[in-house]
Amino acid sequence: MPASKRIPLSEKRWKELHDLKEAGQTYDELLKDLIREYRREKLAGKARKARAGEGEWKDLEELK
Repeated sequence: MPASKRIPLSEKRWKELHDLKEAGQTYDELLKDLIREYRREKLAGKARKARAGEGEWKDLEELK
């Protein structure tokens, strides 16, 4: 890892992160996994809305 950054956290938030971390896992790996899961959930939510006909969608023909 080329550079390290510090992120200020409350004691409560640090404890929550610590509880999620597995033995041998770094905080960098934990945050990477949490970000990946967040993005998957966000994409899945958009897919659910699309299937339900919600949101602003354009026909592909309109984009030409």
